[in-house]
Amino acid sequence: MFGWVASITGYLTPIFLVLSPVLSYSDQAMSMHRNKSSAGFSLDIPLIMLVASLCRIFYYPGARFDVALLIQSLVMVVMQVILLKTALDHRPAPASKGGEAAVPFARANEPFWERARPYNFWQWRSPKPYWQFVLSLFIGLTVCELILAPMRGVYPAYSAFIGYAGLTIEATLPLPQILANAQLRSCKGFRVSVLASWLAGDAMKMAWFFTSSTQIPWSFKLCGMFQACCDSFLGVQYLMYGSGAQEVIKEHPLADWADPAPYANTVTSGRDTPLGRRTSNTEKKI
Repeated sequence: MFGWVASITGYLTPIFLVLSPVLSYSDQAMSMHRNKSSAGFSLDIPLIMLVASLCRIFYYPGARFDVALLIQSLVMVVMQVILLKTALDHRPAPASKGGEAAVPFARANEPFWERARPYNFWQWRSPKPYWQFVLSLFIGLTVCELILAPMRGVYPAYSAFIGYAGLTIEATLPLPQILANAQLRSCKGFRVSVLASWLAGDAMKMAWFFTSSTQIPWSFKLCGMFQACCDSFLGVQYLMYGSGAQEVIKEHPLADWADPAPYANTVTSGRDTPLGRRTSNTEKKI
């Protein structure tokens, strides 16, 4: 019985892994395009997956792991480029000068992960620096591969380093979304289809990693277990907060002052105001 299940898993899981980038993120990209907004979606997700997938691609020559994992990384890079382009095209506008951004210390109580990063890394307003970073990373990994590959004493350690680095980064994938959900106390903007595909992928990967007859390095297994725990916690958040919480409109601290509307239509001149009224001769005699 166990051998039959392992055999079925061995056939289905590689197919699911190759298609998982499309199944996981196509609905998210279409939702942002349809709603013309990427509010609630963490831009750190494309960052994490692009860095992790590129590292896994360059990890393959030294580790020679299952080809399905390599193909998945290639498909993931293409899908994350599309997702990043869509999210950047539909980012919410920055705060206006008269709104929260104009209030002194308005951002002092924000969580550390949302505050300004050094050089505004991955918080740029222009899309150009995002693509420059991705291209620079790809070129840097390519140059290191060409230089270090002939060095047999150095290359195995370098290959293992980028492999573990990429898988560790990928294992942190759910963390930005978990932190964003915790701050907003809502999962609005995060598609349940993405969560479902993550959980299904975790279950299939765990079964395949420990039953596959092909070579699966322990780095994949350890990072996969950590990511499965994080995805499960994300599912708990979805059950706690849901996706339809009401939006909280942040007001200016002076919003509680008296409404000036009743006086808006009253036209006065300087002669009628207490400071501008002329003093009569009778008052002068008094």
